Amino acid sequence: MRILACFMPATSGRARVAGFDVLEHSLEVRRRIGYLPENIPLYGDMTVVDYLGFVAEVKGVGRAERRRRVGEVLERCLIEEVRGKLLAQLSKGYRQRVGLAQALIGDPEVLILDEPTIGLDPRQIVEIRSLIKSLAGQRTIILSTHILPEVSMVCEGVVIINHGRIVAQGTPEKLTGELSPVARTQVRVAGPAEAVAAALGRVPGVLRVEQATEADGVGVFVVESPRDQDVRAEVARLVAEQGWGLLELRPMGMSLEDIFIRVVAGEEPAAGAPGEAG
Repeated sequence: MRILACFMPATSGRARVAGFDVLEHSLEVRRRIGYLPENIPLYGDMTVVDYLGFVAEVKGVGRAERRRRVGEVLERCLIEEVRGKLLAQLSKGYRQRVGLAQALIGDPEVLILDEPTIGLDPRQIVEIRSLIKSLAGQRTIILSTHILPEVSMVCEGVVIINHGRIVAQGTPEKLTGELSPVARTQVRVAGPAEAVAAALGRVPGVLRVEQATEADGVGVFVVESPRDQDVRAEVARLVAEQGWGLLELRPMGMSLEDIFIRVVAGEEPAAGAPGEAG
């Protein structure tokens, strides 16, 4: 992230942002990016509005445009109500919003966010995620996080990097489809658990049946089958023929945590991974 933001040079490879090399044309890159580092550089003795005006000036926003841009990011990041407060007096959630505002002040083509929800409480996390999603479609957003459920909730594309190399990339759905060794289907059935499990195991194409839980006569089973074989129709037919109650039948994909562990641990080569990350 620091290489893309021109904070440090790459030891090898090349990186371009908006078509400009980060080493040879670093000023052009900086004009086109907004950067929210994990630790936000805020000056506690400045008010929110003065700080944003200062950042706008540093970013080269003209005097005539500065007031308008500050007003826009105050409104967009929902910090208008604290515009006159000192930064040192703000909560962690508001400080994170001010960090996003300073990253947006120059109307960048590329927005780089490093761990944007780290240290926030659950309500603040939801608010920041919603704010980030509202920016989609207006600019390229690069988000770095170790909170993998956050990726599923916010991102359209995923890149997994291990030791400076891209080991997997694609949409979450594409990665799940490519890297899952089997298809998994969750089935909830009202019926005798042992009989249901045995019957599910006899369905053509079923490789394994795992009973997850059972309560009040309802069993939850995970059925594994070859990745290219959908057994849901056969399972539904079986349950109906036996007179049991089918309460749920849905495919289960691998989580991003599962995918990350597989590709980083080297258990699964990622199809089409392009190599050097730069």
